[in-house]
Parts: sequence; C-alpha cells; structure tokens
Amino acid sequence: MAVRLRGVVLPEGEMREILVDAPGPEVVVAGGFILPGLVDAHCHIGIAPGGAPVTSLEQARELAIVDRDAGVLAIRDAGSPFPYPSLDDDPELPRLARAGRHVAPQRRYLPEIGQEVPPSEVAAEVTRQAKAGNGWVKLVGDWIDRDRGDLSPAWEDDILTAAVQAAHAAGVRMTAHCFEEHSIATLVRAGIDCVEHGTGLSLDVIDEMARRGTALVPTMINIETFGHIADRAEGKFPKYASHMRHLQAGFPAVVRAAYEAGVPIYAGSDAGGGIDHGLVAQEMLRLHAAGMSTMDVLRAGSWGAREWLGFPTGADFTVYDTDPRDDLRVLQSPSHIILRGRLLS
Repeated sequence: MAVRLRGVVLPEGEMREILVDAPGPEVVVAGGFILPGLVDAHCHIGIAPGGAPVTSLEQARELAIVDRDAGVLAIRDAGSPFPYPSLDDDPELPRLARAGRHVAPQRRYLPEIGQEVPPSEVAAEVTRQAKAGNGWVKLVGDWIDRDRGDLSPAWEDDILTAAVQAAHAAGVRMTAHCFEEHSIATLVRAGIDCVEHGTGLSLDVIDEMARRGTALVPTMINIETFGHIADRAEGKFPKYASHMRHLQAGFPAVVRAAYEAGVPIYAGSDAGGGIDHGLVAQEMLRLHAAGMSTMDVLRAGSWGAREWLGFPTGADFTVYDTDPRDDLRVLQSPSHIILRGRLLS
C-alpha cells in the first residue's frame, strides 16, 4: 500500500508531507517526527549470540529483524563467517552492505570467524573476499599476540599496505578492526577507507584521517567491554590487560578529538557475538556523551550514514512521537517503521 507521511521531516526540520508511492490503498501516518531510517554501520548478522557463526539463513534473518524492529533500516555487516548474499534484496530486511569473512592472522583471532591466512596470502585473500561481499572487505589489523603478551599488528606494515591496495584494485572499500596504535597509523597512511573501533588513534593520525576523509566507526558499546576483557586476561597477560584498560579510559576523548578534527564518524553497535542486536540508538547516545552535537549524532546514525553507504533515503523512514533533537533517547522507541515503502508498524 502507498504510505503518506505527515510530520516534521529531519534533517530539514520542516513540517511537510511525503508520499511513498506503492500499489494498493493509501495509509496515512500523521503527526510526529520523520527520520530517514537508522543505520547500524558496524553489525554482524552472520555471528550468533555467544560468538559462533550463524548456521542458517533463517538465523541471520532473525537477527536482522531484531535490528529492523528497533528502527535500523540499513546495516553494514562488518564481516560475516556465514555467506548470505540471497538476503541482499529481502523486502522484509534492512538494506545490507556486506563484507565477506574477516581476513585474519593465523591462530591469533576469534575461532571460526575469520579466514586465517599467512602473510604471503593476505593480498590474494583480500581479493577473494572482495567477491564474497557486496562492496566491502574487512581486515583484522591487530589482535593479542600471546608471545608478546600484548596487542600487536596482525602483519608487517608492507603486508597491511598491500592489503589496502588489493581491496582498491578489486573495486571495493576496505575497513579494519583496529585497537592498537601502530596498525591504525599504518592502515590510515595506506589509504584505508574506514577504521573500526580506533581506540589507539593518536592526534596526528586523527589529523591524517580528517585530511583523507577516512571514516571512523567507534563502536563505543564494544569498548565498554574492555574492562571485563582485561579482568579475564590479567593473570596470564598483565601487559595486555593494562593496555586494554588504558585504551578504554581514553576512548571518549579520542572520539571527541576525531569529531573536532572533522573525521567522518558513523554509528555502529558491533552487534553479534557479545553485543546484542537492536542497540544502535544506545550507541548514538554514547556518541553524544563523547561530545558530538545532537544533529551530527543523528546524521551519523541516519541520513549521513545512508549517503556514505550508498543507500537511498526516499523509501525508508522511522517516525517518532516526540522530537529526537530535544532528547536522543526517543530513538529507542520508534512509533512507526516504513521499510522499502511498506508500513511495518
């Protein structure tokens, strides 16, 4: 059915009417505040709660529906061990931007999640994973090195640089999991398109990201788990535990510095595994607490993220009873959801 929306349309803030045309009778949604559908720019519908790969398309669909019902109408899956290209055009699901499997170092990453390869095969694996996704490749830039007892880059600088070049040669954008300091600096200077997490960002690398237009998806909800990770690691890896606590404590200031420098920032929850789905509105609240303005937070989780990922804005809307510009907590309770021109609630 056709949907006629009447309300205050954001970001313009103007009272107007939107007709989302479709065959069938017309339904009118009157009143409220209308926002282009929310975006979770770092999500994993291919990873089940607990951290194992999903085992079926239906399981992946169920996780995506949790996000959809929270108002998330577009997702970037930042690495999936389970392939699900058949869901790309599912009319019931959020629009999907996908990476293939995480390209990861051998015996140093989460079991069963990444495609683990030796240094000599990283660039070739990036090329293979470019075909598995629909526009993105995900690299594991660093992880704990148990021999060193601390975070360490996944590979040497020349391998990281060659990985970025391979992704671009394959015609896709590359992002990378980055916690520690050196891997982020190397990948940004190599021309990577996005940094996930970014806890180890220094001011000079932030300035380089701003100059290049490199995006940051901070996943602040995920970073709040660092204390628990450190507590578990303390006995065997005290240096790593201390490093993780230090990164967590300084992260709000890192996000604020990136924002003030003009780095493009987008909202991503890192749902999948240890983070529940449907929490991108809570991530947006954390971005606001870190220093981003209300309108820039809305942009980071709605129209700006949609533009960055290449998703349309004319058929997906979340409607709220009260103005999210006055209180971002409103984002947790959409009153109506219109996905691909269809009124779902």
